[in-house]
Amino acid sequence: MAPLLLQLAGLGAALLASALILKQDPTFTYEVIVVDDGSKDQTSEVAFKYCQKYGSDKVRVITLVKNRGKGGAIRMGIFSSRGEKILMADADGATKFPDVEKLEKGLNDLQPWPDQMAIACGSRAHLEKESIAQRSYFRTLLMYGFHFLVWFLCVKGIRDTQCGFKLLTREAASRTFSSLHIERWAFDVELLYIAQFFKIPIAEIAVNWTEIEGSKLVPFWSWLQMGKDLLFIRLRYLTGAWRLQQPRKVN
Repeated sequence: MAPLLLQLAGLGAALLASALILKQDPTFTYEVIVVDDGSKDQTSEVAFKYCQKYGSDKVRVITLVKNRGKGGAIRMGIFSSRGEKILMADADGATKFPDVEKLEKGLNDLQPWPDQMAIACGSRAHLEKESIAQRSYFRTLLMYGFHFLVWFLCVKGIRDTQCGFKLLTREAASRTFSSLHIERWAFDVELLYIAQFFKIPIAEIAVNWTEIEGSKLVPFWSWLQMGKDLLFIRLRYLTGAWRLQQPRKVN
């Protein structure tokens, strides 16, 4: 079974699911897991209609009573999945599902995978110049400040850690998400920090991306919280409060 689509709460919860279901390839097997992170819109209702139409073996819905944050919701979906490859994607449709083929190619280009682990990250870095032209100087300053903190404290070599479009092998998803602590917006950074610690190969792939209105992120306060989370990640691992250990080889 490959790849799995993992979606988060939002009014467009079924958009990417419908694109996946219509994929015309008789050898392609899939499951869609929609995780509703305590939303107050019609996410679960829309997703349940797809579940009834295509069956629970193809489409499943996880409804969280209390909001756990993006990282917590995705981890719940990851551990409920059965796929050999796992795609996490935001439900707002900002990244178009056909770009999953780019991620698959990027993942395959990393072979041979050590211990069957590899990650392909969608990236909007190639759109940075265009986005800067549309942003205020203040938001641009915040963006560069966040990128610097990510590079300085946690993750080297990945220009866009926050794109919500990532494809992981099952083994890589299990290794990284089982060690994850951050459940809010900065979880992507810890995810990639863990992946680099375990020397999991990572490909960064340019994808199409569209700005979707109605984002829950308030630039200053959200980025301030993410900045605090970055410091928290670094200090926790540096002091040994959080530990990552290489799995023991069994003869």
